[in-house]
Amino acid sequence: MDRQPEHLTGDWIELPDARLYFEADFIADHEAVFAEYAGQLAWTQDRIVVYGRESAIPRLNAWYGDPGTDYAYSGLQLRPRPWTPALDALRQRLSEHLRHPFNSVLANYYRDGADCVGRHADDEPELGPQPLIATISLGATRRFALHRNDRSVPSWRADLPGGSLFVMAGRCQRAWQHEITRTARPVGGRISLTFRHVVSDK
Repeated sequence: MDRQPEHLTGDWIELPDARLYFEADFIADHEAVFAEYAGQLAWTQDRIVVYGRESAIPRLNAWYGDPGTDYAYSGLQLRPRPWTPALDALRQRLSEHLRHPFNSVLANYYRDGADCVGRHADDEPELGPQPLIATISLGATRRFALHRNDRSVPSWRADLPGGSLFVMAGRCQRAWQHEITRTARPVGGRISLTFRHVVSDK
């Protein structure tokens, strides 16, 4: 995705040091796919230590990928589970659509509005210097926010609906942080599938 492929039909968003892509209807039957993955993926609720205090992360997650795609973030060490047939088929479809290889996926299950992910960047060494992160949303719509590290420009926010595809590319992970914010309003469950390419020579 160094260039904007002509076959893509979604919207391109250009931010300073970030290239974003949004496609609203990548998964037509996203509610059925949400129900399938909610019941079949190997969900866990990991615990992390922040400022010396251990607590459970406010969401469930599951890591799948090719052999050797171990991944570490926030002090967690994740070893991939083998691809399920459905996840592998989705991975192949996405790779062909974006013309970019993916060898792993981090699935996050936000059970309600209290589940979230705080500000962070996917800037781990095993993702390379300018990773392309492709997120497929299933289920309920949730608010996504991007914050420039140097605060030189306003934050960017968007609602990611079920069935949508959202891509962060370029220097996004070096110059920006992102989050899924909490909400007090009633909201159903959401699963995000964040496809990545883990490099072996990190």
